[in-house]
Amino acid sequence: MSNYIANIDESNAMALLIEESHQRPVVVDFWADWCGPCKTLMPILEKLAHEYAGAFLLAKVNADEQQNIAAQFGVRSLPTVMVIQNGQPVDGFAGAQPEPQVREMLQKHLPSPWAAAMQEAARLVEAGELQQALTLLRKAYDESNQDLDIALNLAHVLIQCNRFAEAETVLENIRFVDRDARYEQLMADLALKQEASKSPETEALEARLEADPDNLDLRVDLAVQYSADGHHADALEQLMVVLRQNRDHNDGATKKRMLDIIASLGKGDPIAVDYQRKLFGLLY
Repeated sequence: MSNYIANIDESNAMALLIEESHQRPVVVDFWADWCGPCKTLMPILEKLAHEYAGAFLLAKVNADEQQNIAAQFGVRSLPTVMVIQNGQPVDGFAGAQPEPQVREMLQKHLPSPWAAAMQEAARLVEAGELQQALTLLRKAYDESNQDLDIALNLAHVLIQCNRFAEAETVLENIRFVDRDARYEQLMADLALKQEASKSPETEALEARLEADPDNLDLRVDLAVQYSADGHHADALEQLMVVLRQNRDHNDGATKKRMLDIIASLGKGDPIAVDYQRKLFGLLY
C-alpha cells in the first residue's frame, strides 16, 4: 500500500476500507478489466489522489476478482465510486464522470489540496517574508487552475511587492462573475499604489534620460532607482538596453547588477526567469 493508492482484497478490506476511513476519507473505485469507462475514470482518480497527497486513500477494487466485496457494498454497475468516512458510505456516483465533477464531489469531504500552502503563505506575509510567500502562492495558483481565493491572495501580495503588472494580469484573469467586493478593493489598491509608487528621484531621472537617451550611465542610475522603488521589471529592462549596446558596460558591473536583481527576486520568479533567459541569449 502506498500512502495514496491501494489495491483491495479480502485480506486488507477491513483495515483499508473501514478502519482507515476513521482516519481520513477513503475513495473506493470498483472497476474491471473489461470496463471501458473504468479505464477513463481511473487515471482521473489516481491524478487526484497524488494531487491531494494522501488527504484521502484511493482504494481500488477489481469487482471481478473481489465479488464478495462488491456485493457487500451493493455494487450493480461499473465503474462505481464511493466515499467512505467513519466506516460508512457518505457519497459516490456510478458511471465515468469528468474531472470537474469528481473534484466537486471530493471538495465536499476534503480540505483544499492547497490549504496548507495558503496557511504557510499567510504566515510568511505576517513575518514580512513576501518573496517566499509569492513562491508558494504562484505554485498554488498554477496547480489549482487559478482558484479564486488563491488568485486574490496572490494579487494582494504582488501589490505589496510593487509587482503591479503581474498583479494586474492575475486580476484580469478572474472571471466577471467572480469579481466581488474583494476584487474591487484590490483593483482600487492597485490603482493607488501605481500612482504613488514612483519616488521624486525616479521622476527626476526619467526626465533627465528623456533629454539624454544615449547616456548609458544615466540609464543604469535609473535602473538602480527603479529597483529601489520595487519596479524590478523596469529596472531589468533598462539594464538590458544598456547591455545590448555594450555587454561589458562599466567593466562588467552593469551585468553583475542585473544578475544581482535577478537573484534577489528568487528562484522561479517569472520576471527573473524571463530576464535571465534574455541575458543568456544576449551573452551566449
